Amino acid sequence: MSSDLLPEGEELRRAMRWISGQLQDDPAQPWRPLVQEATFKFDLSPREAELLLDFFRQRGNVPGS
Repeated sequence: MSSDLLPEGEELRRAMRWISGQLQDDPAQPWRPLVQEATFKFDLSPREAELLLDFFRQRGNVPGS
């Protein structure tokens, strides 16, 4: 598995970059489905997925979130 070869946390950083890129291309799209997609795409642990949710929630990409 490729994640075995990457330094710890690298997949999380790649997921953050991917989501940020998606939001840059279309800022109006909701970020929560992107986090869910990235969780599977980058094979993130539940803890890493929660960190992504917290990061984008604090970033305030969606009004009222």
